[in-house]
Amino acid sequence: MRVVSGIQPTGNLHLGNYLGAIRNWVKMQDEGECLFFLADLHAISQPHVPAELTANTREMAAALIACGIDTDKSILFNQTQVPAHSQLQWLLNGTARMGWLNRMTQWKDKAGKNREGASVALFTYPVLQAADVLLYQATHVPVGEDQKQHLELARDIAQKFNNDFGDGDDIFTLPEPIIPPEAARIMSLRDGTAKMSKSDPSDMSRINLTDDADTIMQKVRKAKTDPEPLPSAKEGLAGRAEAENLVGIYAALEGSNVDSVLQQFGGQGFGAFKPALGELLVSKLAPIAERFNALRSDSAAIDAALQKGAEKARALAQPTLDRTYQALGLLR
Repeated sequence: MRVVSGIQPTGNLHLGNYLGAIRNWVKMQDEGECLFFLADLHAISQPHVPAELTANTREMAAALIACGIDTDKSILFNQTQVPAHSQLQWLLNGTARMGWLNRMTQWKDKAGKNREGASVALFTYPVLQAADVLLYQATHVPVGEDQKQHLELARDIAQKFNNDFGDGDDIFTLPEPIIPPEAARIMSLRDGTAKMSKSDPSDMSRINLTDDADTIMQKVRKAKTDPEPLPSAKEGLAGRAEAENLVGIYAALEGSNVDSVLQQFGGQGFGAFKPALGELLVSKLAPIAERFNALRSDSAAIDAALQKGAEKARALAQPTLDRTYQALGLLR
C-alpha cells in the first residue's frame, strides 16, 4: 500500500483541515508507505505573491509536522523540489483530453464566467494532479467528495496511457480512493451551511491551529447557534446546521459519534455546551500550536526536512518517469 496526498500551501491550517484530512494522514503513517507533498506548483495556477508562497510553504510544512507527520515515517516534500511532477504532467498532456478537463467541476467554479481570463494552468492542473499520484505508482489516494472527480480523471488518463503505449504492460497503477468514514466535514462557525475556509473574510468563522486558548474560547462562545436546547438523538439536529456542526466538531475531537455527544448534552442549552466544546478544543490544539510556533521560527530545519523528503521522492519517481519517456518513444 502506497498512499500519496497533497495540500496547497495557502497559509495557516484550520480545524477543518486538521479534522478533515491531516489527522487521517497521521494515522495512515502506520498503515503503509506514505508520501505527503506541498502542492506549490498548483498554487501558481491562481494569482499569488511570490514571497508569500515561499513563506506559506515553510509554514505549512511546520504545521504538518506539528500535527504529527513524522518525517522518518513518511516522505514529506514540496513539488518544486521533484521536477518529475511537471515533467510527467507534460508527458500526460498528450493523453488527457480537452473534453475531460472541460467537465471538471472545480475548473467551472474557479474560472467562473471569466474563462477566457483564467490561466492555462488552472485548466490543466488536474493533469498535474494525475501526475502527482501516477508518478509514484500510488495504490491509494485520500480524497474528499470534492476531489473524487479528479481521481477519476487520473485513472482515466492512466488507463488510456496503458492501453495506447503499454504494449501489454501497465506503465501506471490505477489508484484507488480512500474516503475515511471518520473524515469530519467541518463547517463555518458563522454559517453552518458553508465549509470552514481560510478564504472567509471573517476570522471568527474558523478555528486556526495557531489560535491561543482565549481566542478559541471567544470564537466558540460567539459561534452562531439557535435558541433551542440540544436534542437527545441525532435526528433532532435536522434543519439545525449550526448545532449539527458544533456537535460534530465535539464528536470528531473526542473520537466518538454524534449520538454519544447528544447522550451527554441532550436537553442542555448552548450555554453549557459551548464552554465544554471550547475546553476540549484547547486541550487538543494547544500541543499542536506550541510545537508549530517552535518549528516555524527555524527555517533551516524546515528546509532540511523538505530536502530530505524530496531526495527520497526523486528516487521513487525516476523509474516511472524513465518508463514513460521510453513508452512514448522519446530519445534521451
